[in-house]
Amino acid sequence: MSGFHQPAKKSLGQHFLHERGVVERILLAVDPRPGEHLVEIGPGQGAMTFPLLRRHGSLTAIEFDRDLLVPLAEAAREHGTLKLVHANVLDVDFTALAGGAPIRLVGNLPYNLSSPILFHALDHAAVVRDMHFMLQKEVVDRMAAPPGSKVYGRLSVMLQAWCEVTALFSVGPGAFRPPPRVDSAVVRLVPRPPASVGISDPARFAALVRDAFGQRRKTLRNALSRLCDEATLRAAGIDPQARAEQLPVADFVRLSNQPPADG
Repeated sequence: MSGFHQPAKKSLGQHFLHERGVVERILLAVDPRPGEHLVEIGPGQGAMTFPLLRRHGSLTAIEFDRDLLVPLAEAAREHGTLKLVHANVLDVDFTALAGGAPIRLVGNLPYNLSSPILFHALDHAAVVRDMHFMLQKEVVDRMAAPPGSKVYGRLSVMLQAWCEVTALFSVGPGAFRPPPRVDSAVVRLVPRPPASVGISDPARFAALVRDAFGQRRKTLRNALSRLCDEATLRAAGIDPQARAEQLPVADFVRLSNQPPADG
């Protein structure tokens, strides 16, 4: 690709997507419509950026690697209007960026930062219409896992409480330069309407989920002893002898909203 002479930077977890068939499948999944505000996280060498621009006409892209800014800006001119934001995505205020209209997030996320980026996006869920991300397949499996699954855990519950999570398709290492050592997958997250989330105290909910999965082998009575007693568990309709991975998301929500048994 002309203009992009820098090799991928290992320190930034860069793996540049290059396989056109994968890009086409992502475009089909995103299916951008006129008037929408698309925001790409980590455009890299523009494998998704330029097809999105050709399809949609305009795009905001957040890129941390200073060396990619000029080549991206120059190559984008023939495809559409690219607004580049040079920043660490974790420092970007998506609510301010949205400017009162919903945004759609897309990106091939650096695998070493995927969970922090997901939680950062969740903090701005009120302005996010949906997200389409490429991630390590193992992470996508955890995100979409049902209760009782071996990989159902804190990430599953936190994301599924706030979003509809759908694993779309897997992508082999050969679709990237350099190829990562793991398989990847594309996932769609659609934030739920705030009224349907039903969590009255997000901080308490997050603390409960963190403690519940902190020591997976413990029963909930023991794992959650810092935050609620056995009577509170029973009042929420939860077996104190159960383990965290057995509990559906709705049970965690109900428990977090349950007043203390003595209160």
